[in-house]
Amino acid sequence: MMQVKPLGKRVLIKPITEEKRTEGGIVLPDSAKEKPQKALVIAVGNLDAEYDLKAGDKVIFSKFAGNEIKIEDVDHILIDIDDILGKVID
Repeated sequence: MMQVKPLGKRVLIKPITEEKRTEGGIVLPDSAKEKPQKALVIAVGNLDAEYDLKAGDKVIFSKFAGNEIKIEDVDHILIDIDDILGKVID
């Protein structure tokens, strides 16, 4: 299994896709959906303690930020810490 360790102030995230339905119950295809802005943190680079991010956290990120990569045929994004807007608190 390939592993990626982000360098510097970067974070590896996996977008969380949620199934979208219309009010009538029709499931929308991927082409009709907006890009997800919520993601699961997979790995973090060398971040300062002020960022308080670790693998397993959920975050909200800028819509068109980062570089999309595939790891084991799964979409991931390698993103700069400044493009992460917030941490989701459940």
